[in-house]
Amino acid sequence: MENPFKANNKEEQNKETEVTEQMETETADENTETESEEKVEETNPWQEKYETLNNQYIRLAADFDNYRKRQEQERENLLKYGAENTVKKLIEVLDNFDRGVKAIETVEDCEKVKECFNLAHKNFNDVLAKIGLEVIPAEGEEFDPNLHEAVMQTPTDEKPENTIIAELQKGYKLGDKVLRPTLVNVATGV
Repeated sequence: MENPFKANNKEEQNKETEVTEQMETETADENTETESEEKVEETNPWQEKYETLNNQYIRLAADFDNYRKRQEQERENLLKYGAENTVKKLIEVLDNFDRGVKAIETVEDCEKVKECFNLAHKNFNDVLAKIGLEVIPAEGEEFDPNLHEAVMQTPTDEKPENTIIAELQKGYKLGDKVLRPTLVNVATGV
């Protein structure tokens, strides 16, 4: 016969084994939770750095986009209103021409008309000079292909070779930029 207490012992052993296994499982779960918390803590600073850098990148991209739009707007305004100061100065000349037209209607003396015309012409040239427009000197100067355009060549002994004999049309430059080259007649050797 079997020992009746032994059967109970088997049941108790089974229960103890189950309890032990359960405790081991819970301990393992706790260990894995602790490990995962440690991993979260380890990755958390990197995640924070990533988020910080990502936010900085997004702000920088938005700032650059705003800068680009602002520059584009300023460029459009410059093209649209860039001549504003020049036109304001030219309005003064236009006023003088209007006054001259009214004065010519009542004046019968041709000398007065010449005076008005010369005064308006001088005023116009002064305004253009203030803006920065310069006449390119030509006659008597040495030919410079950057400033002059030779439309004629005349063989002569009176002037040195490559010297400008005559100015056929004035040339102008604004600062260092040539707006229109001077049309000239250049001396060549005989």
